[in-house]
Amino acid sequence: MHIRLEPRDEYMHELESADTFNESMYFNVYDPKVDVGAWFRLGNRANEGYAEMTTCIYLPDKTVAFMYGRPHIENNDAFDAGGMRFEVVEPFKEQRVTYQGKVALLTDPNAMKDPRKAFTQSRHVDASVDLTYRGLSPMMGGEPEWDEGDIVPETMQFAKGHYEQHVGAKGTIVVGADSWDIDGFGLRDHSWGPRSWQAPYWYRWLTCNAGAEDGFMVSIIASRDGKVRRSGVLFEKGGYTPIIDASLDTKWTPEFDQEQLVCIAKTPDREIEITGSVMSFIPLRNRREGKVTRIGEGLTEYSWEGKTGYGLSEYLDQMEDGKPVGA
Repeated sequence: MHIRLEPRDEYMHELESADTFNESMYFNVYDPKVDVGAWFRLGNRANEGYAEMTTCIYLPDKTVAFMYGRPHIENNDAFDAGGMRFEVVEPFKEQRVTYQGKVALLTDPNAMKDPRKAFTQSRHVDASVDLTYRGLSPMMGGEPEWDEGDIVPETMQFAKGHYEQHVGAKGTIVVGADSWDIDGFGLRDHSWGPRSWQAPYWYRWLTCNAGAEDGFMVSIIASRDGKVRRSGVLFEKGGYTPIIDASLDTKWTPEFDQEQLVCIAKTPDREIEITGSVMSFIPLRNRREGKVTRIGEGLTEYSWEGKTGYGLSEYLDQMEDGKPVGA
């Protein structure tokens, strides 16, 4: 097996026949000067006739401005649905993210454990986003091309092709009467292929930037057969050092929200202790065919090797007996 990634992979891929075919892009950002963070995702499910659109903005007063929708689409020609649009200006170097639409102001983001009630009882305001993202790091990932006899892992049900990149972002975010000039850092990704949120048993995805040349990404994915894949990258001096193993201890709230974490990440030449403290948290879910998947999104402050950075801690779990399996 080898990994293929070309500039054309920044654009839309051919729509495959699988009912669950998904092509998605995701962007996050945090600007510590104004204490505003955000992430945006569009996932085209053209064979099912809709896109998954999510806008999530963490505001300085710990309110979360949030909107989710399943706008109708008929093809996989563009990322443009539900008021959100992603544009590739130059492959691997520059992208533009825009959003125009409503958001719900969640003064208690944990209310999203009951989304219908949370949306009904929250005030809705207009929001607009216009951010230009620039690539800061090398690209990581791509589409595996399998050799005869290779065993295709179960996690391929989650994405056939996938890559990530540490980025910087500049622009504006407007929520109601408030506006912020954003000049921050984050991470983006792009996935394509059949996507089932129920495919992983659980996973932990930690992303972080400490300026334009430092950060990390840690990925821990568990399958239902008990296998756990641990990987990632250390972003240092503008380049990537592979993370070849990682362990993670989490302090949970009584509602199983991640609150504090300690990750021990190993590169080929050293071991790194990463501590994380969740600054703002929102619990999300996906339901399909009677199965419930919980996705906890925590805006997180990280520390490692004398550095402080910011990003997201995303914890996905299948729910069994009302509890997340990975907890």
